[in-house]
Amino acid sequence: MTDSTLLDRSLGDLARSIPGATALFHRHRLDFCCGGRTSLREAAAPLGLDAEAVARELAALHDPADAGQRDWRKATVRELTDHLLARYHERHRQQLPELVRLARRVETVHADRPDCPHGLADHLQAMQRELESHMQKEEQILFPMLNRGVPPVGLPPAEMMRLEHDQHGLALARMAELAHGLVEPPDACNTWRALFTGLRTLREDLMQHIHLENNILFEGLNAR
Repeated sequence: MTDSTLLDRSLGDLARSIPGATALFHRHRLDFCCGGRTSLREAAAPLGLDAEAVARELAALHDPADAGQRDWRKATVRELTDHLLARYHERHRQQLPELVRLARRVETVHADRPDCPHGLADHLQAMQRELESHMQKEEQILFPMLNRGVPPVGLPPAEMMRLEHDQHGLALARMAELAHGLVEPPDACNTWRALFTGLRTLREDLMQHIHLENNILFEGLNAR
């Protein structure tokens, strides 16, 4: 694999075919989930990134066996949907209520500080409502269809989930904006630090969740 061959491949393709790519994309703030159809070259330009340097980093990543990551392209639909339910749906249902609680605490105690994440708790609560509705539609409608062998490509419920994934991506961006780039001040209290640690984890989890659906599940898998 040469660096040049990577530049015009989509972020989604790179994320699903090169273990470790998602962590690299997180580091460079490249949107591989909602922006998964954008090429590396095109995605790097507006961020001022050197696309060729990123391509060299991708080319240097380890093989799947070395990275210790499962290649979900080789999974069945049921294996992947079961993983999504257990690893992400349940995780988000645990994460968001606690993050709302922590955000409310920080906003109440530190309301007079200009670096306080004002409005974050309300935004997280709205994210919780939207994500819960989204996950229920997947659990009750889309995943059962896919597990019965219905092809996902062009399937209206799958396309609707893609659109909602785009909305989740915008919500994550707004979350980061309200949280001042997800970087807490040096004198932040333990609650503030715990909140921002949880927000960073939520962002990584939700982006990986969307990536597995947009770039792998919805592209078609073996329905065995």
